[in-house]
Amino acid sequence: MRAVVVYESMYGNTHAIADHIAAGLRDRFDTDVLSVDSATANVLIDADLIVVGGPTHVHGLSSSTSRRGAADAAEKDDGLELDPAAEGGGLRDWFHHLGDGRHRSAAAFDTRFDASPIVTGRASKPIAKRLAKHHFELVAEPESFLVDRDNRLVDGEAERAEEWSRELAGAAATAVSAR
Repeated sequence: MRAVVVYESMYGNTHAIADHIAAGLRDRFDTDVLSVDSATANVLIDADLIVVGGPTHVHGLSSSTSRRGAADAAEKDDGLELDPAAEGGGLRDWFHHLGDGRHRSAAAFDTRFDASPIVTGRASKPIAKRLAKHHFELVAEPESFLVDRDNRLVDGEAERAEEWSRELAGAAATAVSAR
């Protein structure tokens, strides 16, 4: 079975979580981790499971404006470094070209500040809605992984991502077997 973890990342936190999710999936799936720019329809066509994640910007998915703002912030703050994939496009645009999921398994995740989702919002929920709109079968509830005010993953989040993905792998393997 094959899985693809697709991510959008500005400062590297979502990319890091994507890598940890892939590590947890590898017990059951041959797994690739790809930025949104590399995750073309041809690459995804034979995936049994697609896991999609992005950073939470302005209560939801990033936009070209919020991505530009994040890049500007990195220029002004020596403590922030842009992820190499930050120069590419975002998930909003990627979903326009995704195509039909043919009822394959999928899951959504995000990174967001460590505060109530009422305050921060969650990108994972609109990601999950878009996956469902493209006829993917969601095999897990959308998940958030937390970042502190210094823009670093909160202690334990990497391990939690691996554990979540192990559970996800089990649910996806069951769904694949049932097809």
